[in-house]
Amino acid sequence: MTSPRTQSQRREFARAPIGGSRLRYLPLGGLGEVGINMWALEWADQILVVDAGLMFPQEDMLGIDLVLPDISYLLESRRKVLGIFLSHGHEDHIGGLPFALKKLNVPVYGTRLTLGLLKPKLKEHRILREADLREVRVGDAVQLGPFRVETVAVCHSIPDAVALAIQTPVGRVIYTSDFKLDPAPPDGHPTDMERFRRLGDEGVLLLLSDSTNAERSGRSGSERDLHAPFERIFGEAPGRIVVANFASNIHRIQHLVRMAVQFDRKVAVVGRSLQTNFKTARELGFLDVPEGLTIQLESTERIAPSKLLLLTAGSQGEPMSALARFAAQRHPVVNVLKDDWVVISARPIPGNERMVHQTVNNLYRHGAHVFYSEVGHVHVTGHAQKDELREMIDAVRPRYFIPVHGEYRQLHQHAALAREAGIDAANIVVVEDGETVELEADSMRRGEKINTGLVFVDGLGVGDVEQVVLRDRRHLAEDGILVVNLVLDRDTGAVRAGPDLVSRGVIEPELSSKLMADARKAVMESIKRFADTHADVNLISEAIHDAVQKTVYKQTRRRPMVIPVLTEI
Repeated sequence: MTSPRTQSQRREFARAPIGGSRLRYLPLGGLGEVGINMWALEWADQILVVDAGLMFPQEDMLGIDLVLPDISYLLESRRKVLGIFLSHGHEDHIGGLPFALKKLNVPVYGTRLTLGLLKPKLKEHRILREADLREVRVGDAVQLGPFRVETVAVCHSIPDAVALAIQTPVGRVIYTSDFKLDPAPPDGHPTDMERFRRLGDEGVLLLLSDSTNAERSGRSGSERDLHAPFERIFGEAPGRIVVANFASNIHRIQHLVRMAVQFDRKVAVVGRSLQTNFKTARELGFLDVPEGLTIQLESTERIAPSKLLLLTAGSQGEPMSALARFAAQRHPVVNVLKDDWVVISARPIPGNERMVHQTVNNLYRHGAHVFYSEVGHVHVTGHAQKDELREMIDAVRPRYFIPVHGEYRQLHQHAALAREAGIDAANIVVVEDGETVELEADSMRRGEKINTGLVFVDGLGVGDVEQVVLRDRRHLAEDGILVVNLVLDRDTGAVRAGPDLVSRGVIEPELSSKLMADARKAVMESIKRFADTHADVNLISEAIHDAVQKTVYKQTRRRPMVIPVLTEI
């Protein structure tokens, strides 16, 4: 039976497209990679943005601190961004927002915990006072121009997460965000499948569903499944217990706090991000921590090892994280000790496996006993697996389907699952960042490609490091650099000083005398070819570059970066 609210919504939105307008789905990030989740819906130049995440750099992104989605399309003058809706408080959904808000002065909507985790980030960027943050609760509906956005409860590895049911002029779009179907989650708030089924009964134009675990069969399991493994670890550990976890996995943190109470251990929190989230979740009532349980990090030496639990960030092996420094004995306060039991309660994000394994190796080297994804059942995912993804599709029964959140193979697997669920193959499209989709009430087609890409944050610079800079950094890292210093007479072109060659990362100095002598000879021979020609200095520089690189490659089979520095006097 249709509710009165649903009938009024249908009256409000059951309109024919005005002037041939189409609804446009704009994927700005998170389709083709894990992280930087951000997308938008556009109707007649009015845009609703959903999420604004970041991604941590991959190994080949040398020197890069963070990766953001490119929002240049949203900044075009003729377009009006109505607001940004946040689904939950994970970094890959809210971490890029401080950077976006410096360019987009628009309202931001999110649940209480999501905004609570966002505020310290905005404060750090000194834009908290200017930010227009608007709290919504589960079940609320907000009208933004032609879009009516309803929040629907979903279970994830963080409390206060929501899916979005967005009514548009051509039909309803449902975005599951990150979700799983845990029937008995720790906070007592499972995914509201009853609401999803009712939305399916009312009619859904498009489903955008999380593809993170589309390759994994079965179901994701419950957070409660970890109780027995954790209980064994807490009961048997002879000394300190150290647990590394995502800083925003509040459910897991709560579970560990309860275990600490049960086994009479004090808790110290290591790592700035984890300390901030721990404090925020506790203040907002999403984390129940008895008074006197936590201690300052500096006080840990006064606690018997068998009475101490260290909670730390860095489960992805990030080189500067608390866990990586702890494992390498480079942390300023606490470092790994023999007989520590260390639990890495997270699965490596694709691309981070080597860094995680390096951290595990360091822990073992220093005498720790380590539990991780391959050794011990110490993690359950917060993302739905195949059986749950199929259940969501069956509940919503959309006309059209687009898999989101994941690398291309994961999107492809999710699309195959949708076909198995009975959605016509013609009504399923797999797209990547920038590949838009246009929708009407009875049609879906690929649209024009818009400018998207990765924006790199390097120190204080945002977007000033391009792919060519990363290419040069990789070149330097792989083959080194050779600088040729030379002083030329401006009038005659004769060599007045040099050539002096300085190499870094090319070859050991004691082995390079012959190579340097041959390179100098090659420089002089290339200059002789321009005698009495008054050639442009750039032409001479290019000839020196080619001659030196050819000489070095002939003797070493290496191609260092060669930089001629020519001065005319």
